[in-house]
Amino acid sequence: MNAKTLILAILNFQEATGYEIRKMCTEGPYSYFVDISYGSIYPTLAKLEAESLVSSRIEQDVGKPERKVYSISEKGRMEFVGSLATPPALDKFKSEFLLVAMTAEYGNPTTIAKAIDMRIAYLEGQLEMIRTHTENCEHQGTCWVGGYGEHVMQCDLEYLKKNRGALMALAGTAHNVPAAAE
Repeated sequence: MNAKTLILAILNFQEATGYEIRKMCTEGPYSYFVDISYGSIYPTLAKLEAESLVSSRIEQDVGKPERKVYSISEKGRMEFVGSLATPPALDKFKSEFLLVAMTAEYGNPTTIAKAIDMRIAYLEGQLEMIRTHTENCEHQGTCWVGGYGEHVMQCDLEYLKKNRGALMALAGTAHNVPAAAE
C-alpha cells in the first residue's frame, strides 16, 4: 500500500486539508497502516487532483489563513475500492526496544529498566489513543480494527509486565563488557 491509497482511504471517510491528513497519518488513527512522509503528502494530493481522483476547494475563516480542503471524487472512490483488491504486503514490525532486550546482557540494569519503562509508557499511550479513537465508534470496520489493535497492544503490555524480571535478570551479565557500555 502506498501514500496514494492511504490518502484516498482518509478522504473516503472525510474531507481534510493536507495538514489534517499529515496529522492523521503520523499521530492519529491512520498512523498504524502505512508510513507516509510529510514531503510526500502534498505531491500525492496534487497528483490525485490532476488525475481527478480528488477535488479541492479553498475555505477562508475570518482571521485565519485560507485552507485547501480535499474531498474524494467518485472516480477516486472507485480507484480506492479497486486498490483494496490487491493483497496487502506482509506487516513490517521493527523495534529498537527488542534489540535492547535481545542484548540485555551487555546493558546495565539502569539502562534496561529505563528501556522497559519507556516501552510500557509507550504501549499505555498507544492503548489510550486507540481507546480514544474508538470509544464512540460507529463504523464497524474501524471498530474491528480498533479492537484488534487494542488486543495486540494489551498482549504486548501484559507480556512485558509479566516477564520484566526475566529481562532484568539478564542485564549486565555478559563478561568482558567494555567500560563505555557501563
